[in-house]
Amino acid sequence: MLAKMRMRLALRNRAFFFFSFVMPLIFLFGAVTFLGRGRSGAAIAYVLGAILTLTVMGSFWGLSVQLVTFREQGILRRFRIAPVGASAMLASSILSNYFLTLPIVIIEIVLCRYAFHLHSWGNLGAMLLLITLGSAAFAAFGLIVASVTNTMQETQMINNLLWMGFLFLSGATIPLGALPPWLQRCALFIPATYLATGLESAATNLASVGEITGDVVALTVGLLVAFEISRQLFRWEPESKVPRQAKLLVLAAFLPFLLFGAWENIYGTQLDHIRASYQLIGSRNVPEQVPRGGSDK
Repeated sequence: MLAKMRMRLALRNRAFFFFSFVMPLIFLFGAVTFLGRGRSGAAIAYVLGAILTLTVMGSFWGLSVQLVTFREQGILRRFRIAPVGASAMLASSILSNYFLTLPIVIIEIVLCRYAFHLHSWGNLGAMLLLITLGSAAFAAFGLIVASVTNTMQETQMINNLLWMGFLFLSGATIPLGALPPWLQRCALFIPATYLATGLESAATNLASVGEITGDVVALTVGLLVAFEISRQLFRWEPESKVPRQAKLLVLAAFLPFLLFGAWENIYGTQLDHIRASYQLIGSRNVPEQVPRGGSDK
C-alpha cells in the first residue's frame, strides 16, 4: 500500500519522470543511431546493455530529488504521523522505483529487438537479476544523497558530480575499452561499472547468470551498505539538519567498491571482459556471439 502511494506521488514529480522515462529513450535512439548504424546485431545488443544501465541508474537522480522535494513540502511529515518508520519509507521508495523502472526497461528491449533488428533477446535471466539489484542499489545511493543534503540546490550539485562519474567512467556512454588502460583500472572502483559491464555482457550473450557473479555480489553488498547508511541518516523534517560528521558515513557506501576494485585490479578478469566486449562495437559482421569466458587474457 505504501509503495503504491509512493508510485503515484513519483509520477507527479517532473524530475523523476524525466530521468526515469524520457531521458533513457532519448539515449536509446541516439546511441543506436550513432553507434549501431551499419554494425552487427551484437553491437546493437551492446548498446542495449549500455542504455539499460542508464535507465537503471536514473533512479539515483530521480529518487534523491523526489525525496528532498517531499521533505521540503512537508509530505514526509505526513507519513511520519501515520506512523511509518524510516526503514519502511526507504524500502517503499526502492520498491516503487523498481516497479516504475520495469516498463521502460521492457520498452527498450522490445524496441531493440523489433525496431532495431536485435538478433536475440540476450540472457534475459541475467539481465533481470542485474536490473533488479542495480535499481535497488542506485536507488539506495540516491536516498543517501537525499539524506545528507539540506536543500534542493545542494542535492543537485552532489548529484551532478556523482552522475558525471557514473556516466563517463562506467562504460554506459563511452565504452570502457576506448579509454586509456589506466582509466579503465580507475573505473573498477566505480559502482556503475559493475552494472554496466554485467548488463552489456548479458545483453550480448557473453555471460551466463553464473558468470556475472562478481557484478551481482558487488551490487548486492553495495545495496545493503547504502540502505543501512540512508536509514541511519534519514530525516523527516526539513528543519532538522545533518551534522558534518554524519556526512562522513557517505564514504562508507563506496567502501565495498573500493575493495572490489582493488581485487579486480590485482586478481580479477573484469578488464579482459571489458576489452572483449568493446570489440563488438567495431565489428560490422559478427556471425555469432561467443561466451564471456572465451576471451584470452
